[in-house]
Amino acid sequence: MLKGIKKHRKIIAVFVLATIVVFSFGMVVFAEQTQPKQMQPKETFYRTLTKIYDWGAAVPEVIIDLGQTVKQGAVSKDTFSVLVSRTDPRVPTPLLESGYRTVINAYVSDENGNPVEAGQYVTLEMEIGPNVSLGSPLNYYNGRNEWIRCDYVITQLKDIPFDSGTISGLIANKFAGGIRELVDDFSIGKSTYNGITLNYAYYAPAKDDQKHPLIIWLHGGGEGGVDATIPLAANKCVNLITEEIQSYFGGAHVLVPQAPTFWMDGFTGTGDGTSIYEDALMSLIKDYVSQNSDIDANRIYIGGCSNGGYMTMIMIRDYPGYFAAAFPVCEPLHDKLITNADLREIMKTPIWFTCAATDPVVLPAIYAVPTYNRLLTAGATNVHLSYFDKVIDTTGLYKKEDGTPYEYNGHWSWIYVYNNECTTVIDGKIVSIMEWMAAQSLNK
Repeated sequence: MLKGIKKHRKIIAVFVLATIVVFSFGMVVFAEQTQPKQMQPKETFYRTLTKIYDWGAAVPEVIIDLGQTVKQGAVSKDTFSVLVSRTDPRVPTPLLESGYRTVINAYVSDENGNPVEAGQYVTLEMEIGPNVSLGSPLNYYNGRNEWIRCDYVITQLKDIPFDSGTISGLIANKFAGGIRELVDDFSIGKSTYNGITLNYAYYAPAKDDQKHPLIIWLHGGGEGGVDATIPLAANKCVNLITEEIQSYFGGAHVLVPQAPTFWMDGFTGTGDGTSIYEDALMSLIKDYVSQNSDIDANRIYIGGCSNGGYMTMIMIRDYPGYFAAAFPVCEPLHDKLITNADLREIMKTPIWFTCAATDPVVLPAIYAVPTYNRLLTAGATNVHLSYFDKVIDTTGLYKKEDGTPYEYNGHWSWIYVYNNECTTVIDGKIVSIMEWMAAQSLNK
């Protein structure tokens, strides 16, 4: 009798255990069926927008492909995070920095970043500024500016609603190309003269039945090399083709040659008035003029900053009567190296000098200022000087901690030229540097 009871107990225990296992398995299956599956992030594409500011190039916007049409207002500045890594292969430790950009605005847009009522793209506006290095697609290293690699990872943090559901889990980490405002409006050329190859960028106004002037801009020491977009983007050279500047000239050609090294290459000491690129540069200018029949040969203007200012002085010294005007900026042709004979040749070209008292690189007191004074003493009647106390932000957007305008390196006086903020009084009227330049002609 006792054995029978024990046997029945074993059977009951096995049955209960089996029931528990089956029930537990069923609960697991039920849980798997009812709980949402962990979604894998969906990779998508992004584009960058590069603009050129007083301090150089920056990326103020990224454009994300949602793959789904959404309405304006569906995103906010908190919808995505933006991580960027900046890498320069020239540097011993290539990774310069990595960090999150500050997103200040977000909106639905087309593929070029223009706002639309409904579309499948989102544009994120990010903080930029002269000290926001994470926003820069350029790096200055070993005396040279270069475009660098900037890898973005843009992660969705909040759902985005659309008509029949929501978008979630996007990661934009596939680069689909960039837009470089104004830079990409230039064309690129290359020419060789006596074994020296010069790359150059150029812009031509719309064709009409009019003759148009030519503005030649010569870059600073950090923009040499074999990529002619660098002189356009490392500072605000592109401003020469904006509607505002072009309007003074009725449309102007703009030619931006690039030295393989730097314009002062070949000099000794502080600059002896020579350059290994002088002949090649003049050959390029003459060829460009001959190939563009709409250029007014009486209205060719030449200018440049730092190294380019030096080269400007050399060109008007050695080719008097060719250029209708010159606008050297923080030019480093030492005044003591300019002979009286040189001065007589230089004064044949109307000149507008620009520099700043705080320039730590090219001291105005031994370069532009004494040369300007000598020209006046020699009888030059069309020579001007914009001499600034310092170089500051004039947009009102950037300030120091004390609330005063942000101050740039005093060598950067070219900012005032690009922004047409150099002025003088002629015949009782305030005249800007671009207005003055546009009025100069060899046949006057």
